[in-house]
Amino acid sequence: MSLDIQQQVLQQLARIADALEGGALPVNDWQASAYRWRRQGARGYLQPVPHWHRIALDDLHSIEPQKQQMLQNTRQFVAGRPANNVLLTGSRGTGKSSLIKAMLTTFVDQGLRLVEVDKSELQDLPELIEQLYGRPERFIVFCDDLSFDEGDGSYKALKVALDGTVTAPGENVLIYATSNRRHLVPEYFEDNARSKLVGEEIHPAEAVEDKIALSERFGLWLSFYPFDQNEYLAAAAHWLQHFGAVMDDAARQQALLWALSRGGRSGRVAWQFARDYAGRQSGVQP
Repeated sequence: MSLDIQQQVLQQLARIADALEGGALPVNDWQASAYRWRRQGARGYLQPVPHWHRIALDDLHSIEPQKQQMLQNTRQFVAGRPANNVLLTGSRGTGKSSLIKAMLTTFVDQGLRLVEVDKSELQDLPELIEQLYGRPERFIVFCDDLSFDEGDGSYKALKVALDGTVTAPGENVLIYATSNRRHLVPEYFEDNARSKLVGEEIHPAEAVEDKIALSERFGLWLSFYPFDQNEYLAAAAHWLQHFGAVMDDAARQQALLWALSRGGRSGRVAWQFARDYAGRQSGVQP
């Protein structure tokens, strides 16, 4: 068989493979600022997000230490200096995801880009990072609300992406992830029961070591806590002002009742209250 015929056969096979996998993949649009990772057949691509959520740092209240650490780490990353993958853990509604999105708002003009990856697609992280490898932009891979059930092996792909394998991790990619718990993989009493006492030292069971090791692969841990009453009211006052209302005695009382009905105080609860309260005021359009 001649070389030309071989090439024609290979091209035809490639076209058949593309058809079986759902057709040709869209070409990555490197002009976008935010993306979602999507699959088409057996391959993945970056889907641009034209109307991404622009969150200002000034809109995030009562998390100043976390903001400063996140700013410093991201500033180093954008400048091409060493920086860490970040795990943000703690109470729901306290600004973990919003803080990551605010990094894009803050540094987008300096070449920062954001790629959101759903938990169900974590096994694609090596492929995604390979597509980003060598690009001039700096990419944050955003994994929101991470947790893993017993027997869920997708966390191993995350471990590989955090540490790399024989292939070095791309210097233009960091992983920022949020979770409601520090240890992303569930721990059970029976795991600890398998630990051994060697001399005077306790040697954790392999299952415990494996589960703890995932969180430890993030170089920076940021913890978020429930708001106290003053922090909650300050956040509610900020959002009321944003929506054109004021925090007077009546609004303060309503804000406290709203938090009581929701069973907790957080920045998210404050934002939801402000939208409801301002929307019910005459002539106020949130």
